[in-house]
Amino acid sequence: MPETSDGFVQTPVSHAVFRVARLHKALAGSLLRDLGLHPGQELVLIALWTGGPQRQVDLVEATDTDAPSMARSIARLERSGLVRRTRSTTDRRAVVVEATTQSLRLRPAVEEAWRELERATMGDMTPEEQQEVVGALALLEANLLRHGSLVDADDQGET
Repeated sequence: MPETSDGFVQTPVSHAVFRVARLHKALAGSLLRDLGLHPGQELVLIALWTGGPQRQVDLVEATDTDAPSMARSIARLERSGLVRRTRSTTDRRAVVVEATTQSLRLRPAVEEAWRELERATMGDMTPEEQQEVVGALALLEANLLRHGSLVDADDQGET
């Protein structure tokens, strides 16, 4: 890898990914904060809105997060009146999470926040340019997943 004039290794792709991810997360956080949500909580709500009531363990998988982060997220959403937790009737060890009527009223605003995030992210890019970006990101993701032992679920952020 090339080095800068001061001898530090140049990592232009990693640096660009870091900058874009940071900006994307900041904008998403701002849009969601306006709705009273923390980043990642909308993913839990979307999974419940589209898939109906689900076991907590299934939500962990659906949102690609870890169990402790999911438990904290669900607790926050429950305190806000957006989800309800109950014990499964078929497996008393399992917790089933469902969206409340109150959360359903939030759905259009969450969908609009995601549309705004997409518009801001894509800007004036043509559909072809957008596809190129999606393809490049998929390739980067596949490369990183091949090094799965380096990716720790705790580093994925809190839901």
